[in-house]
Amino acid sequence: MSTRALERLWRKLTTENLWLYVTRVLLDHGPMRAYDVRKHIIRRFGFKPTTITVYTVVYRMAREGLLEKIVVDGDTLYRVSEKGARAFNEALELLDRVLESLRS
Repeated sequence: MSTRALERLWRKLTTENLWLYVTRVLLDHGPMRAYDVRKHIIRRFGFKPTTITVYTVVYRMAREGLLEKIVVDGDTLYRVSEKGARAFNEALELLDRVLESLRS
């Protein structure tokens, strides 16, 4: 990144809004462990949130009702709830509106 302002924007659009990326990964790949969510984020989106950050975000999302926790063969997996899918779609619409207003 060429300026501190761009670095700050990148951080705010990635790590500080990690719930968007967690949701996208789970919508695309179905239920998975928090650890696996991190691997998919790195592979698909090209940034590396810390493991503890991913776990913290996943746990908070579950407490807020954006994710549902399920246990399969002793593993705790997470999937997007209806509330989480609605929030994700609303966030995408908000981002579209922001981009549109910045471009005009």
